[in-house]
Formats: sequence, C-alpha cells, structure tokens
Amino acid sequence: MKLYKIMFFNMMVMGTIIATSSYSWFSMWMGLEINLLSIIPLMSTQKNSLSSESAIKYFVTQALASLILLMAAIMMMLINEFITPLVNYHFLMIMNSALLTKLGAAPFHFWFPEVMEGLTWLNCMIMLTWQKIAPMTLIMNNSMNPTFSTLIIISCLLTSAMMVFNQISLRKILTFSSINHIAWMISTTMMSSSSWLIYFAVYCLINMNIIMIFKMTNTFYLKQINNIINTNKTIKFSYMMNFLSLGGLPPFIGFLPKWIVINWLVNNNMYTIATTMIILTLIMLYVYMRITFSSMLLNHNEPKIIKLKINKMAINTINFMTLFSLITCTLIFNLL
Repeated sequence: MKLYKIMFFNMMVMGTIIATSSYSWFSMWMGLEINLLSIIPLMSTQKNSLSSESAIKYFVTQALASLILLMAAIMMMLINEFITPLVNYHFLMIMNSALLTKLGAAPFHFWFPEVMEGLTWLNCMIMLTWQKIAPMTLIMNNSMNPTFSTLIIISCLLTSAMMVFNQISLRKILTFSSINHIAWMISTTMMSSSSWLIYFAVYCLINMNIIMIFKMTNTFYLKQINNIINTNKTIKFSYMMNFLSLGGLPPFIGFLPKWIVINWLVNNNMYTIATTMIILTLIMLYVYMRITFSSMLLNHNEPKIIKLKINKMAINTINFMTLFSLITCTLIFNLL
C-alpha cells in the first residue's frame, strides 16, 4: 500500500471518530467532512477508469448532504431560544434526512449503486461497512421520529426488494443488500445502541467474508461465478454459506441480529412493521438463494490444476465462525 493511502486511511478513521464522539453540531459536521475528504483519494486508482467518476459522484452527493445538515444545525442553533418544539422537530427531520442521504438509505439512495459500480472490492468494503458508522451513530443520537423512521424502513425494504431483481453486477447486488440491511439497522436504533452494534458487527463480518472471496477470485459479475467458484470446493462452500447468512437464514450467524429485532418488535406490539420487514426480506433471501443454487445444482467440470492460490486456513476459520456463531451466541445468552 502506498504511503499517501495509509495517511488518508488514518484520516478517514479519525474523521469518523471525531463525528461520533462530538458534543456539538459543528464538530460533528467537521468530522464528517474530514471523513469525506479522506476517502476521495482512496477511491481513485489508476487501474480502474470508472473510479474517478465514482469519486466525483460521491463527493458531490456527500457535499450536498453536508450543506443541508449544516444549514439545519445553524437554524437550530440560531433560533433555539425562541422556537416552538414543532418547528425544532422539522429542522431535526431535515438533519436526519441529510444523514440518511450520507448513509445511502432509500429514498435517498440514488447515488449509492452508481458509486459502488466504479469501485474496487476494497473500496466497496469500506463503503459498505466503515462509512455507515458515523451517520448511523448520529441518527441514533438525534432520536428520529418513529413515524419518519417507519417510512424510511419500508422505503428501504421496498426499494431493495424491487431493484435487486435482474441485476447482474455483484457490486450492485451487495449495494441493494446493504440498503435492505440499513432498514433493519434503523429499526435497531429505536431499541438500543448495543443491539445496533450487534447487528452492525455481524453485517460487517459477513460482508468482509463475501468481499474477500470476490477479491481473491477477481469476480465482479454473476456469469463469472460458475466459472471461478467451482474451481475450489472450499471457496464454493464458503461463498454459499456467507450469502445464506447475509439473508438471515438460520442456523447461520446472520439470523441472530434479525432474531433480536423481531423479538423486540413483537414484544412492543409492532406486529405490522415486523411482518412487513420479514416478508420483504424474504424476497432478498430468494435472490441470494438464486445466486447460490446456480453454483450448487449445475454440473461443471472442475480443473485438476488449480492456479488460484488460496489461504485455506483463513477461509476455514471464517467458515467456522459463520456456521457455529449462532449456536455459540444462543448458548451464551441462555447461560447469562
């Protein structure tokens, strides 16, 4: 890795830490800006011609969201002493909308698939995992209105369920999967920060597993999967398990955070939203199963000589974690 990339990566991490640990709106905005200005150089690579386009699209969208966020914060600070709670709530909703735009939640997701399509797998992983921390934390601190958050949740679920069909790009499939998971993460913000942390940690683990496989095999489109995944049974097994785990299918670890969310929603008599979330997520699970079953059911000639060098120890360890984590977590919760 080049020296300037290490420097910008550290600045990106620092920007997120400043934003999440800030006590004022101004320092929060400053942290988000440091994070934005640091990730732009990380996006641009000489090998990928589309990366510059993605970087420009990302910068323009995030700058616009930052402008709206700063405007809402200034308005709240200027007339905070003389304002009624009703108008104050409106400014808070504008601020939350700006943060949701930064997050890539529907209906503010217009930039997300386009930006992701031009990135390398490593940058995709940063976009899907690290870049969600600051906006999600700030949304939690803002205590979003339940009606508004319900609308965002349903919008995210509907958009991801409809748009994921007929996609051949794996980066776009993971993007719409991310929008689907954002809906579940927003529902955890209504519960507690610890439940969000569990969901986010599990989501990051599964995403890193999937992206690591795609990066090693240099796979970007669905048609490449059957040719490359079948060259190695370990990779094939890991690939299928992680996709099913991402869909939240028991007995994989991806089911644990969804189990916690559904349990909380049912206990709080929120049956309608719980049912809607389950049904619309089942559509996403169908898409994942369609991807995995193609490599499971079709016959392919496996080459005797495998050119691909794979660290089997790393993949086997991750597979073990993905398979047995739910059982381990269930036993720990029962013992506690």
